[in-house]
Amino acid sequence: MATIKGMTCGHCVMAVKKALMNVEGLTDVQVNLEKGEASFEEERPVAADLIREALAKAGYEVA
Repeated sequence: MATIKGMTCGHCVMAVKKALMNVEGLTDVQVNLEKGEASFEEERPVAADLIREALAKAGYEVA
């Protein structure tokens, strides 16, 4: 699970979900706007830096 900074609307939720779905090894991505959180399953270990980088490219930050 990751706490995401900068989400304010449904568009943000979709952008975060898309960014995380494009990280190889992540599946079952769920994003909760009210809690400001994203959860996912890992098919294999995924470096936290890759997740942070994908979110940063989408314009968001891991808190």
